[in-house]
Amino acid sequence: MAPRKKESSTYNFPHPMENEHLVGHTDTLNNFINAWNNRDSHPLHPVWMLTGPMGIGKATLAYKIAKMVYGNVGDFFIIDQDRNIDKDGKPKPDGKVISVYTVRAMIDKMQMSSMSGGWRVVLIDSVDQLNTAASNAILKLLEEPPAKTLFLLVVHQLANVLPTVRSRARVEKMRPLAISQLRDLCFKFIPEEEVSTETLKLSNGSFGKIANLKQSGGDEVYANLISFLENTHANSGDAMTLAKKIAADSALHGILLDAIAHFGLADLYPVATHAINNIKTLNLESEIGIFRIIMEIKKCL
Repeated sequence: MAPRKKESSTYNFPHPMENEHLVGHTDTLNNFINAWNNRDSHPLHPVWMLTGPMGIGKATLAYKIAKMVYGNVGDFFIIDQDRNIDKDGKPKPDGKVISVYTVRAMIDKMQMSSMSGGWRVVLIDSVDQLNTAASNAILKLLEEPPAKTLFLLVVHQLANVLPTVRSRARVEKMRPLAISQLRDLCFKFIPEEEVSTETLKLSNGSFGKIANLKQSGGDEVYANLISFLENTHANSGDAMTLAKKIAADSALHGILLDAIAHFGLADLYPVATHAINNIKTLNLESEIGIFRIIMEIKKCL
């Protein structure tokens, strides 16, 4: 039987704009505060790129910095999926790509805004989701950034950013959260949940991944996967049952790689990564592909 999913109402995670509970990243925050406080003697770099794994608090920090800068005086412009539009200006939050029309609409608003002596902040969450045309539109803006305008760019994978965009930014590399920091966030946002040490380790320092694992039941599926691999009497029928559970949610495919890391099978990692990518890109039958990976891990133990 598949693990029971929690009702969405159980998890009440605030949007980064409303989240005042920033955990970790004091070094990055202090870097900005020092630069901001000394902006009269040393001009503030206009483009700050906050990069690191998903779910570690980059957007929360970006909004915290934004509020510090624009306060109630300046202007605040946001580019994200919630504000994504198509060529006709209609909402298009598909969760994958941010269009050039969204960027152009933001630039138009900037040009029509009055400064009134305050700072303007442009926050992009995330740069990874900008399509090529949107990235090029942002690049043109960064080549000659408007006066007293701060750009905060949230980036999950630095390799996904155009080198020309990256070269115009001050890059702040944010680290995954420690186990103690993850426990703090679990206590704050999901106090009714029992989050095991294994799940904390499985998250690789990302509270966002913990939230996803709990919502999808992925932590239970992972525990079942490890139990199967350690069981010398488990058979192919058990493996197929697991494969079906993992295949039901593409977000769970990564637990196969976590299992490989758990058993220290480094040589198998690139093979499994390639197989998982093929499932996604070639539209292969996911259950069969995942079953084969599970059996390959089992064979190596």
